[in-house]
Amino acid sequence: MRSDAVSFEPEMEDLLRDLAPQVLAALVRRHGQFDACEDAMQEALLAAALQWPIEGVPQRPRSWLLTVATRALVDFWRTDSARRRREKAAALDRSDGSAEETQDAGFGEQDVLALLFLCCHPALSPSSQLALTLRAVGGLSTAQVAAAFLVPQTTMAQRIGRAKQRIREAGARFVLPPPDERPGRLGVVLHVLYLLFNEGYTASSGTDLHRGDLTSEAIRLARLLYRLLPGETEVAGLLALMLLTDARRAARADPDGSIVALAEQDRARWDTAAIAEGQALLTRTLGAGPVGPYQIQAAIAALHDEAGTAEQTDWPQILALYDVLAQVAPGPVVTLSRAVALAMVHGPMAGLTLLGTLDTDDRLAHTHRLEAVRAHLLEQAGDPDAAHQSYLRAAQMTASLPEQKYLARRAALVRTAPPAEQADN
Repeated sequence: MRSDAVSFEPEMEDLLRDLAPQVLAALVRRHGQFDACEDAMQEALLAAALQWPIEGVPQRPRSWLLTVATRALVDFWRTDSARRRREKAAALDRSDGSAEETQDAGFGEQDVLALLFLCCHPALSPSSQLALTLRAVGGLSTAQVAAAFLVPQTTMAQRIGRAKQRIREAGARFVLPPPDERPGRLGVVLHVLYLLFNEGYTASSGTDLHRGDLTSEAIRLARLLYRLLPGETEVAGLLALMLLTDARRAARADPDGSIVALAEQDRARWDTAAIAEGQALLTRTLGAGPVGPYQIQAAIAALHDEAGTAEQTDWPQILALYDVLAQVAPGPVVTLSRAVALAMVHGPMAGLTLLGTLDTDDRLAHTHRLEAVRAHLLEQAGDPDAAHQSYLRAAQMTASLPEQKYLARRAALVRTAPPAEQADN
């Protein structure tokens, strides 16, 4: 596998990330055995990381990687006497492995799409889907995936190994899902990318508010999926949502890392190019097909981005969109956000009443979000003592150091500060 100690230029890193899923898809389509092919692809990436910085990028880099990976497969099979016949067939099929013979050996985009569906197989847990997608489709090493999720490399290696074993046991095939299964399977893929982006945008633990490696990879994979499925409106909606949300990244924290609430952000620091791209994508998408939750969330994000100031935010329209979202994709997280919008339109008590419906929802038992939103609305309602206690409870429930500091600071200020604007960031 690729080593932590190996490093190379960003352009070469980007090239390998683009080529990795193409090479793996070609290997799996030709030879089957996703787990062995994925290991072979990682060996090829390691070889490239060691050789290319010294010898230069080959004229046909995909063919080079495919040749090296195929040789690695033959080596894997050579150690297993039961697979000698397959080894010979693979060696004959490969001929001499020259770049000229392999340069067009199956790099179809439909193969990459099938690979993405395979990594997001419903037999896997969400954490395994994320890990396998980052490694097989994102081209990250096990060490890089482990660093992304703040776990030891050995732990991540075991997780990825179990995921590949589970795919094998489930009898998953390297083919696109049949038409009747495709919408549901695509929904899983979109959810995996959505989770990846959210974890990067607001890290659930650690010292950093934002994990740029995760949000960048989520956006890159969403772009890839949009290129493969340009007619899927929810794919376009998810990419637009990521762009419109990530556009605010630079203004979300002070130089010292302290969180800046959305209403207090310097909007001149927002990424206007990302906003324009997200808005254009959303404009082309809305009305072109069924409207799903990602398109609705993207429309909400666009309304926030379009407001020149916090006071100019079109909260009635945002509330109307949350009303639609609650019908399309009901859930406690949607209710939390809808409560904030309801409070901005009809007053904090209306929002607090809606929050009360979540008090017995076990899905929020292990998150600080409910108490954080409650504290914000209590502050707006003019109940500083209750807000103070809710802020403290929320601070104790999060493993994110920036959020702990932000909530503790709000708890300290709430008794003397005037009611704050919306605390979404």
